[in-house]
Formats: sequence, structure tokens, C-alpha cells
Amino acid sequence: MSQGISTAHSVVEPTARTRWVAGVLVVLYALVTIVPLVWIILTGFKTPPDSISYPPKVLFTPSIEGYCNLFTTRSRQTPEYIAALPPSTGACDQVARNASMVVAGPSNYIPRFVNSLIIAFGSTVLSVGFGVMAAYAFSRFKVPLKDDLLFFILSTRMMPPIAVAIPIYLMYRELGLSDTRLGMILLYSAVNVSLAVWLLNGFIDEIPREYEEAAMVDGYTRLQAFRKVVLPQATTGIVATAIFCLIFAWNEYAFAVLLTSGTAQTAPPFIPIIIGEGGQDWPAVAAGTTLFLIPILVFTILLRKHLLRGITFGAVRK
Repeated sequence: MSQGISTAHSVVEPTARTRWVAGVLVVLYALVTIVPLVWIILTGFKTPPDSISYPPKVLFTPSIEGYCNLFTTRSRQTPEYIAALPPSTGACDQVARNASMVVAGPSNYIPRFVNSLIIAFGSTVLSVGFGVMAAYAFSRFKVPLKDDLLFFILSTRMMPPIAVAIPIYLMYRELGLSDTRLGMILLYSAVNVSLAVWLLNGFIDEIPREYEEAAMVDGYTRLQAFRKVVLPQATTGIVATAIFCLIFAWNEYAFAVLLTSGTAQTAPPFIPIIIGEGGQDWPAVAAGTTLFLIPILVFTILLRKHLLRGITFGAVRK
């Protein structure tokens, strides 16, 4: 008796056609996502005329004028004045002289970039720190009206920032926190702590209580069990939460525009107002955006394994 050819396939293992379609979709999505980033990076190496040319130039002569304009301020001088100057001391000085300008001093980009680093990482540490403690309390102790409190915490995230912008501005003006790093750190921490509590509560719920009970039977206190048992088990969740909190604080624009203007101004509201001769200096804007992407990109890549494990943590139950 001849055996028939079976057409059955595993419900778990995808078919070759499914893998091919999925691969095509992933490649297309990657291209759509990466093209704007590549265009921004390329624009940073264009000259101002090339950056606004129509049709857009794909092939062009690279120039560092955008990065020079980003890090320096320039003033226009007469050809006689420039000819009387000593030889240029650097590439940016020479670029400025070629445009009949001289470098007047450094720009404010680096201080704004440093402000972004301090405020974003400072608020992330605070929000994740408070979030993990609150999430542990909700997970391990009998909190009255626990579900209502968790929903209230989440509801603060649903409200658009513009709805509370004016009250926060008035409050900060009275407290002297306007245009201060401390004020921005506290504000971003308050906004992010709701997200941190909700994410970390789910991670800590997945950690068996028996681990802590065994540690306390061995003589550990509740705090020692939390520090030596729970925190190591919740590392993936903490890292995933920290990345999401950092991304929000790093990219936040509305509050930064309203509450900062000089001392504590971050890079997002500073980059769009980079003005060149005759209008917007698009190569400098693109250069500033490219440099602004690097820290968050490096941070996410370094912790990508924890991020992937954290997102899928608890998805498969035994």
C-alpha cells in the first residue's frame, strides 16, 4: 500500500512561505524606519545650499560646515579684515573664512547637551528608584484599595502635558524652580514614576514569594531580602523600565520649552532654533540631531538583551 504525502505542518513551526513573508515585511519596515535617520545623518554633511536644493541631492560633496556651525558662533567681516588675520587655527576657522566670516566663540549646544544628559539620567534614576519601591509594596503587601490606587497612578499618564502646563509653570515660578535642572528632574520623575510603577509591578508579581520567605528564614531582614533576592531577579524589568523612562525624558519638548530658556535648557528646544545666515541652518540642525541620537542609541544597544527579555518577561507561563 503506497503511503500518501502528508501536507500537515506544525502549528508552532512557521512554514517556509510564512517565514519569507515575515522577512520581507521586516526588511520593508526597517527600510521605512532607517531612511529618515540616514537622511538626517547625510544632511549634517551637506552645505546649506545642498541641504535645501530641489530636487534633493543624494550625491554631494561632503562638508563639515554643519558641525562647525553647530559648535561655533560666527560673524560676517569684510574681505580686508579677513585678509589681515593670521593663518586659520583649525578646520572650522577655515570654513568660516571661506564664507567671509570669522569664529566669534563657542555655541550653546554643548551646555544644552550636558543639561539633557543630567536631567534625563537624573530623572530616570529617581523615577525607577521610586517606582521599584512602590511596585514592591503593591506586590507584596496588602494595600487598601490597591486596584483603585494603581488605576489612579496610571491615570496621571493619560493626561496630556499641555493640560497641566500653565499650573506647573505658575507653581515653578513661585518655588523658584523655573529654568533649573532640579526642577526639570523632579517634573520628569513625577511624570515617569507612574509608568515605572505599572511596569515594575508586573515584573515583581512574577517573582515567587517563596524566594524571599526562604531568605528571611535564613535570617535576612525584609530589606535585605528585597535587596539581595528581589532586585537581582527584577533586573530585566528595571532595565526595560529605565530605557522607556529615559527615552521620554530625553526627547521631551513641551515642558522644556515652557519651563526653560537658558540655564537649564535642554537640546530638544535648542536644536530647532539654530539660525544660520538667511534662515534656518539645516546642516547644523541635522548635525545636532545626529549627535543627540547617539547617547540614547548607545544606551539602548548596550542593554538590548535585558530590554528584549524584559518586554517578553511573563509572556510564557509554566
